[in-house]
Amino acid sequence: MHRHFNGVKTAALMGGMFAVLLAIGGLIAASTRSPVFIWVFALIGVATTAYSYWNSDKLAIRSMNAVGVTPEQQPVMHRIVHELSTRSGQPMPRLFVSPTSSPNAFATGRNPQRAAVCCTEGILELLSERELRGVLGHELMHVYNRDILTSSVAAALAGVITSVAQFLMFFGGGRDENGRPAGNPLAMIAIALLAPVAASVIQMAVSRTREYDADQDGAELTGDPAALASALYKIEHGIQAAPLPKQTRIENTAHMMIQSPFGKVAKLFSTHPPTQDRIERLRVQAEREGRTWG
Repeated sequence: MHRHFNGVKTAALMGGMFAVLLAIGGLIAASTRSPVFIWVFALIGVATTAYSYWNSDKLAIRSMNAVGVTPEQQPVMHRIVHELSTRSGQPMPRLFVSPTSSPNAFATGRNPQRAAVCCTEGILELLSERELRGVLGHELMHVYNRDILTSSVAAALAGVITSVAQFLMFFGGGRDENGRPAGNPLAMIAIALLAPVAASVIQMAVSRTREYDADQDGAELTGDPAALASALYKIEHGIQAAPLPKQTRIENTAHMMIQSPFGKVAKLFSTHPPTQDRIERLRVQAEREGRTWG
């Protein structure tokens, strides 16, 4: 029931983001008296999404300056991922480590055959092996649930909507045959200001639903909800002590990470659910499955 509900919610949210994009195209089309803009923005959305999805692994790994690691370099990480991927009947993903002290991890790749899992040096130093196993189970489930496609689509569309809105702010909807501004200037301004906000809120909501599912499915994969809960608690406090800078390259990858890398963020614009809510859900899951908590 939990996964089904989140799947429906994600589909509805993605539909809302496409609606925002097409509404902008429709407004410009009405102002210029040409329906071509609706198709232009629809094609931009599809093209941007395809590029982001196809290159998600390269873009994310590069954004964190991560490097591939061998079993000799990271034996614990390799052993855990090999065990969990074998248990799932999935291929072994490529493993990377990012040279940053801020504790975090993410998975990327358009399918299990192209998957990559990345941990920061900070998380490898902070967590016990049991807690790291909980985190890696969570990240692998993002790949198995095809969440990379969902997040890539959401991020790409949000970027397109923001760019188009900025275009409207600077150039408006064009001019009619008499040289006067075409369309309703107030509507143009409203769309230009509100569309990026709406796109961001929808993108964040999509990300939060995916995180809840990966928590549940990852805990089922490892059989240890308490380990993931303990890891989430430690990671949150570790990030607050050493947050990552809000640079564009990191912001574009933040929604993939197990926790927001920037410390505390307003709930409405957070890419991740509150840590306490995630821990409580995991506690309930452990009780329901009759597993030890603690």
